[in-house]
Amino acid sequence: MPFDYTLDFQTTDFRQHPELYRVGRGEQGVLLVQPYKGEILPHWRFKDAVAARESSETIYGLFEAYLKAHDFVGADMARKFIQMGFTRARRYANHAGGKKYAGPVPDDKKGQSGAHGRAELPRNPHPDVDKVEAAAIFKRKWDEAKGNPEYVRQKEAFVEKYGK
Repeated sequence: MPFDYTLDFQTTDFRQHPELYRVGRGEQGVLLVQPYKGEILPHWRFKDAVAARESSETIYGLFEAYLKAHDFVGADMARKFIQMGFTRARRYANHAGGKKYAGPVPDDKKGQSGAHGRAELPRNPHPDVDKVEAAAIFKRKWDEAKGNPEYVRQKEAFVEKYGK
């Protein structure tokens, strides 16, 4: 099932209502799902390799704590923040100022990822080396998270119970 962007994210506590959560694709909902956004976002940094290392390790620690508490939604959100660390660091390495697409996001697509019909801006011919390394740090943690046997088990159980 696709991520449901019609939910009231201002008032929904997904720890209390995991049945409303959808894994979706990639990073869908990463900046919407509470209380996890509030718990994880303060630790999310990707400006350089030093920040990425500290951030990815801290968020991976939260990921492990959520798994230990059998809180799959929290673990999946931590995985999404780690994934987003990779994608954002790569975006800033490839595009000056991190702006990937020309023009504003259409009003009906705000909060959703994608080009939405906008052209991709030219890539930087000399990517920022520190951002490339920051992305690589997050990529290793993302691979570790999505391959974690307990995460895989809890994801399968969640999908069986609630759907994807």
